[in-house]
Amino acid sequence: MKNLMKKTIGRLCPFYAIIPLLGSFALETIIYEGSKLLIKGRYHYDFTTDFDRSVPVISWFSLIYLGCYLFWIINFILLTRINKEHFYETLFAVYLSYIICAVVFIAMPTTNVRPEVTGNSIGDIILRIIYLTDTPENLFPSIHCSVSWFCYIGVRQKKEIPKVYRLFSLVFAILVVISTQVTKQHYYVDAIGGIALAEFCFFVSKKTDLYKPFQRFFEKVNHKCRME
Repeated sequence: MKNLMKKTIGRLCPFYAIIPLLGSFALETIIYEGSKLLIKGRYHYDFTTDFDRSVPVISWFSLIYLGCYLFWIINFILLTRINKEHFYETLFAVYLSYIICAVVFIAMPTTNVRPEVTGNSIGDIILRIIYLTDTPENLFPSIHCSVSWFCYIGVRQKKEIPKVYRLFSLVFAILVVISTQVTKQHYYVDAIGGIALAEFCFFVSKKTDLYKPFQRFFEKVNHKCRME
């Protein structure tokens, strides 16, 4: 079985990274969905400004809003191709950002008022589905923006990654930020908060040794699970 995994999954992602990456996905899901249950019935702040109201709805950006999940997968796999230390530095920052988000989501619940989408284009249909499946809560800071920015931070100034892809990562991360605005999933304060959170958490990880206990923990887990 292990040999089969090496020939399949192992070609895309080193074994040591699988559990930490799955843990990241699990933590984000638990925090995003779990905090909604904890803040149910509480007052939600609406940070909508006149600027936000002036931003038009561009429904086809919903394709980018959803497409970012593939962007996340690709870039986090690329992190494993740089070196193990950088992978854990970046992933620790991501975990830290989720924990901070949990505190903010619970301490200061946020919401917004979404527009009615009545068109029948593919973008309109997808946007309506997004509205149905994702309630307008946990907006500040935007996890969509923070994780997309982490995808750029992770490859930024890394010569192991082709320059053209580093530029693409920056452009696509910016497009994701724009998509959160023109789909009315978030407002500009949420986007700024998401980007600032990513930069702050990555700075903490780079300038301290806090990521090292995080790395040792997952190395022990990998050893027990024979995922080294």
